[in-house]
Amino acid sequence: MPRTEEQYKDIRGQKIALIKETALGLFAEKGFSSTPISAIAKKAGISKGLIYNYFTNKEDLIGKIMLEGIDEFMSVYDPKTEEAISEAKFKYFIDQTFEILKQNLDFWKLYFLVMMQPEVMKLVENKLMEYLLPFLDALSNYFESRGFENPMAHARLLGAILDGVSLNYIVDPVSFPIDDIKKLIIDKFL
Repeated sequence: MPRTEEQYKDIRGQKIALIKETALGLFAEKGFSSTPISAIAKKAGISKGLIYNYFTNKEDLIGKIMLEGIDEFMSVYDPKTEEAISEAKFKYFIDQTFEILKQNLDFWKLYFLVMMQPEVMKLVENKLMEYLLPFLDALSNYFESRGFENPMAHARLLGAILDGVSLNYIVDPVSFPIDDIKKLIIDKFL
């Protein structure tokens, strides 16, 4: 019996997810530069041609993987479409940031490992800044409305704190007091 368009779409989605997951693991383990497309194909049990069917090249693949993680994070609060950050939205943003981290810990482990590779960061830096600068502006406006001196420094501080908390949680998810840390962040910045 011939497959339906829906079945083909599902198969394509599964193959793309397999390629991304395999590539992310290899990029984290061996480094971006040291991981050829052929190694990704071999580990995923597919042909190189199939990878090129979905991705232009290795740079396109890593870019889409990294931006997918950023998209997930930015889905919590889109500064381009939302109004000013209120206290309730700020708390929601912090809560959701921690939930995203906890729900997909393996992805974020690999994400941070891959992002620390300079050749990867260079590939996604412009798109990353396209996402982050409006968000930092929105956070800066929030801190300014709350009377904080140097609101952009506070926005950057919050970003650095969230990155640090994420890395500490990734290293020790069992013992790290993530919920207590979340409460401290909310208390500090509300």
